[in-house]
Amino acid sequence: MKAAVFYGPGKELQIEEVPTPKPGPGEVLVRVAATGVCATDVHYVFHGVPTGKKPPLILGHEISGIIEEVGPYVTGWSPGDRVLVIPTVSCGMCYNCLTGRDNVCENMKMIGNDLDGGYAEYVKAPVRALVKLPPDLPVSLEDASVISDAMATAYHAVKTRGKVGPGNKVVIFGVGGLGIHAVQIALALGAFVVAVDIDPKKLELAKQLGVHEVVNSAEVNAVDEIRKILGRPGADVAFDFVGNPQVTDQAFRVLRTGGTLVVVGYSEKTWNLPLNRLMYREMTVLGSLGSPLSDYQELVQLVRLGKVKPIVTERYKLEQINEALRKLNEGKVIGRQIVIPR
Repeated sequence: MKAAVFYGPGKELQIEEVPTPKPGPGEVLVRVAATGVCATDVHYVFHGVPTGKKPPLILGHEISGIIEEVGPYVTGWSPGDRVLVIPTVSCGMCYNCLTGRDNVCENMKMIGNDLDGGYAEYVKAPVRALVKLPPDLPVSLEDASVISDAMATAYHAVKTRGKVGPGNKVVIFGVGGLGIHAVQIALALGAFVVAVDIDPKKLELAKQLGVHEVVNSAEVNAVDEIRKILGRPGADVAFDFVGNPQVTDQAFRVLRTGGTLVVVGYSEKTWNLPLNRLMYREMTVLGSLGSPLSDYQELVQLVRLGKVKPIVTERYKLEQINEALRKLNEGKVIGRQIVIPR
C-alpha cells in the first residue's frame, strides 16, 4: 500500500510503498477514506515532540474509512462497515476505563503515535478504536474523518468538561481546527458565544456559523472587550484552544466568580495561576483531552441531525501531505484540512 512515512523531526514525510498490515485478534483493517491534518502531527514534524513509537512511523490519527477485513475473534463488525478510527486505543480494564474516562486510559496507545496511523491507504486498528457511522449521515465519508478528533475533542471539552448548557455565557479563545467546531457545539447547546482569535478570516467563519460576538485580540485588549460584551459578572465558561499561557491567563480573567476554565490547547510552557483568585472566587480549572467513546454516540447523532457539521476547507492527495503540514504550521489554515489517499 501507499503511505506517507515519518522518519523524524525536521524531515519531510516520504511517500512509499509499504506492506499492507494484516489484522490480528481483535483488530480490523480499514480502507482509509480520509485523514484529518492535526496540529499534533505538526508538533512531531516541526517542533521535535517525540512519538511513542520511534520512527519510521505512519502519522495521522483523525480517520474515517470502510472495514476491509476483520481479524480473529472480532464480532459485531463486518467488511463494508463505515467507521471512524478514533485517535486513542484504551485498555478497557484500568480504573479510568471502568469509570467511563477511557480517553485518559492508564495504558493508552495512540493511533499515529504509538501505532501506525492514517496517512496511508489502509490502517490497522483494534475494535476499541472504532465508531460505527450511520448510513444516513448527511456528510461525506471523507469529511466525516473530522468527527474522529477535531469535533470529538471539542465536544468533550464543551459538553462534558465545561458542562455548557442553555443560556451560558461562553468565550472560546482560538477558532482554528478545534475551536471552530467548539463554536458550533456551544451554539447547538444553547450558549451565548464569543469567539476570540487574531485571524480575521477565522473570525469571519465563526460569524458565518452564527457566533454572537467576535473579538480580534490582535487589535484590542481581549479581556476588556469581552467584559464590555458580557458585562458583569463575566463568562460562565472559557476555553483555551490555543495552548499559550498568555491566552490561558486571558481566558481565566474573563470568568465570573465561580466560573470554569477549560484548557484544551497543548503547550509545554508553565502558566502562573493566581491562587488567591482561584480560592476566594471558587474558580474551576480543568484540562480536556480527546473524547471517551461514550461522547461519540451523542456527537454522531448531532451531526446526523444537522445540528453541527465538519468544517472541511481544504482537501489534499496523500502526495501533498507535506504541503498541508507546512501550511498548518504557518498558521494559514481556516477550518480543517483532510488528506484523501486515493
